[in-house]
Amino acid sequence: MIRNWLNIAPAGEQTFTLNESTTFDTEVIRSKLWYRGDTDELSQFFGQINKFGRKTAFWESAPTNENIRKIHSGLPAIIADTLAYLVSSDLDNIEVNSDIWKEIEEYLDFRNIVKRAVIDTLVCGDGAFKISVDKEISKYPIVEFVGAEGVEFERKRGIVTAVIFKTHYCERSKNYTLVERYEKGVITSRLYDDNGIEYPLETLPQLAGIENVTIFDGDYIMAVPLRFYDSQKFSGRGKSIFSGGKSDCFDALDEVISQWWDALRMGRVKQYIPQDMIPRNPENGSLNSPNRFGNDYIMTSPPLVDGVDNQKIEVIQPDIKYEAFVSSYTNAVLMCLQGLVSPATLGIDVGKMSSAEAQREKKDVTGNTRNTVTSVLEKALPTLITAILKTFDNMQDEPPGEYEASVTFGEYGAPDFDSRVETIGKASTYGIMSVETQVNELWGSSKDDDWKAHEVERIKSEQGVEQMNEPTFTEV
Repeated sequence: MIRNWLNIAPAGEQTFTLNESTTFDTEVIRSKLWYRGDTDELSQFFGQINKFGRKTAFWESAPTNENIRKIHSGLPAIIADTLAYLVSSDLDNIEVNSDIWKEIEEYLDFRNIVKRAVIDTLVCGDGAFKISVDKEISKYPIVEFVGAEGVEFERKRGIVTAVIFKTHYCERSKNYTLVERYEKGVITSRLYDDNGIEYPLETLPQLAGIENVTIFDGDYIMAVPLRFYDSQKFSGRGKSIFSGGKSDCFDALDEVISQWWDALRMGRVKQYIPQDMIPRNPENGSLNSPNRFGNDYIMTSPPLVDGVDNQKIEVIQPDIKYEAFVSSYTNAVLMCLQGLVSPATLGIDVGKMSSAEAQREKKDVTGNTRNTVTSVLEKALPTLITAILKTFDNMQDEPPGEYEASVTFGEYGAPDFDSRVETIGKASTYGIMSVETQVNELWGSSKDDDWKAHEVERIKSEQGVEQMNEPTFTEV
C-alpha cells in the first residue's frame, strides 16, 4: 500500500516597515484647514505635506502657475457646524444642587462654550476644558476649551492623571511655550524656549504674577478631557471626523467642482471674426478688442475683394456633459457625508426618486452621530460643572462642597419647530404624554420655567382640567 503524506511547513516570520505619512499634529492642522476652508491655505499646505512622495491629490498636484481656479466646497465646516448646532440646541436642562450655578452659567455663556467645544472636538479629534482663576478679571472661574493642538494627556492604566496645556508666545522675535500641568490639587507652570531651556515666568509681561506651583483644595483636576471617537492610529488620542479617508473625499469633491467650473469657463460662446471685419483704431490702425457687454453685433462694410464669400462671423459653443458632472458631484458628496450626517440634514436633495422610508433611514445617520456626541457630553459636562463649582468655593476661601450635576438632551431627532409640534401633538392625542412633558419638549430651553408653568396651567384650563386643594374633614 502506498500512502501520500502532505507535509505543510509553517510560514516564516516576516518583518514589515511602514512609514507614517503624517504625525498627529499634522493631521490636526489638516483638519483645521479643512474647517477654515481657505483655498490659499489649503493649496500651500498640501503642496508641502507630501514633498518627497507622489503628488496625486488635487490640492497638491494641480499647478499653481496656470490659470486653474481651485474651488473649495466648504462642506467640512458645514458638517461640523450643523452637528454642533443640533447638539447644543437640544441641551434641554442642567440640574445642579447649587444656587449659584445659574449665575455662573449666565456669566460664562456656558452653552456657547459647549457648542465651541463640540466643534473643536469634531474637527481636531479631542481637547480639554481648562478652568483658570484670575480675580482681577472675573469673580467667577474662567472656562475655555483648548483643542488637540494645545493639549496632551498623561494616563496610568488608561485613566487620565494629568492634562498638559501648551500655549505659544512670541516676544522680541523669540518663541516661548508655556507648559501648564493640571493634576489633582496642583497646577505646575513652566516656560521654555524652542531649545527646551527653562525661563522664569516673569520673562513675559503677560505671565507676570503667575506662580510656578498652585495648590488648591479638593480631590479633582481643574481640567476635563473631551473626545468623541478614539483614534486607531494614535493611541490615547481622539479621531477627527475629517480623518480616516474623509480628507481624500473632500479633495475629490473639490476637484469635481473645480473641473466643472473650469469646463463652464472653457465652454463659453466663442466668436470667430475675420480679421478684415474687426474694427480698427482710426488713429493708428490697430485692432480693437470687441466689447462683449456693450455690443451685440458689429456692422462693417463689405470687403473690397472679388470672389470672396467667407467673410462671416461664426459662433461656436462647446457641448458640456452636465450629466456626468452632476453624477460625479453627487457621488462625491455622498462619500463625504457617509457615516456622518444625512444629506437631508444639510438640505441636500440627492435622492428625489427615493421613497419616504428610505429618506428616514438616511436621516438616522445624523441621529447616530448626534447620539455619540450627546452620550459623551452627558458624562463630561457634569464633571466640568462640579469642577467649576469646587473652584468657585476655593475662590471664596471655603472648602469645596459635594455637588451632583446632570444634563439632559432632547429625545427627538427633528430640530425644527413644525416637526416637534406634529410629533408632540400625536403623543398628546394618544394620551401617552403629560401636559408638562409636552410643553417642556416643545419649547425646551427657549422659555423659562415660570413661562412654561403658566403655559401648562393655560392648556389644562382650556381642556377643563382644574387643580383644587384636597378638602378637609370638616369641609366634607
